[in-house]
Amino acid sequence: MTLVADRQEGALARVVLKDEVCSESKERLVGPRLVRATRPYAQEDVGRSRWLLAQTLMILVLLHTGIIFAPMWAKPIFSVVTGGVYVRLFIFYHDFLHGAQLTTHWLTRFLMHGVGYLMLTTTGVWRETHDFHHRCNARVIGSGIGSFPVVTLKMWEKMSPRDRRLYKVLRHPMTIVFGYVTVFMLGMSIAPFRRDPKKHWQSLLALVIHVAAIVGVGLWMGWWQAFFSIVLPLAVSMAAGSYLFYVQHNFPDVTYFERRAWKFDQAAIRSSSMFDMPRWAHWFTGNIGYHHIHHLNHRIPFYRLPEVYEAIEELQQPGRTTWRPRDIKACLSLAVWDAERARMITHRELRESLS
Repeated sequence: MTLVADRQEGALARVVLKDEVCSESKERLVGPRLVRATRPYAQEDVGRSRWLLAQTLMILVLLHTGIIFAPMWAKPIFSVVTGGVYVRLFIFYHDFLHGAQLTTHWLTRFLMHGVGYLMLTTTGVWRETHDFHHRCNARVIGSGIGSFPVVTLKMWEKMSPRDRRLYKVLRHPMTIVFGYVTVFMLGMSIAPFRRDPKKHWQSLLALVIHVAAIVGVGLWMGWWQAFFSIVLPLAVSMAAGSYLFYVQHNFPDVTYFERRAWKFDQAAIRSSSMFDMPRWAHWFTGNIGYHHIHHLNHRIPFYRLPEVYEAIEELQQPGRTTWRPRDIKACLSLAVWDAERARMITHRELRESLS
């Protein structure tokens, strides 16, 4: 009886030890281990990618047909919904340039380059700015390239009045609302061409084609038709896209790092938001709300991001935001990074600090 009891206690001890090892293993799922845990999900289902793209394009064809033939009162509705679907289409393009999907066939590659022209973000400009953004996400120095600029309180104190005004303009809510002009026409088209005409000639070409399309449709079908078919959908999608760009790295719980303290996994988890939204909104935004997972492994296709979130416990407690007005206000009120308080401070707190 004693021998049996000893064996049972030994077996129980081994079970407890095994559970403790598993628990410790989970606790250590950080750094390279956490990145490696996401790799099984960085596999494209080619058939699924193509079907989802075809589905999105078919919906856009139907919506544009509605814009053309619907009565005037219904055209704005079709137009705004079209703008929402353009956000989803842009996520295909975004994933394509990350090498996450749609890279294996010439037709999908051709379509994706066309999306770049449609959205005024040609491949050269997007790769240059967005790839840099992924390498420097949440670094105090350089984080503004490919995103909205962030400075520290100490940097703000040393800035000239002119630089302060420019910083405020670049982060202003109206800059986001009118992202069609400010972020995409000026920031993604004109500025890159002026910076390097030989390298970024396509960015100017995209803008010329865009203006020519508006004029062509206006002369052929009428200026209201041009507005509802081209201008309003893109204005809606680019305003939404600009806000998503902003809030992905400007939310109350965000952390910014000095150069020596920066770590890739921490920058992804602590400096990229989880945007909680209804399932239908995740559909329109291509799951980009799971942004912390995207930054941890940009090779994961957008349709697998929720799967990763459910599978890896360490990814389920990021900083969060929502579409609720109070959360939008909280994000838009952020001004500069205060290293001593280890958080972004609001414009009111900034004024109080300076006074």
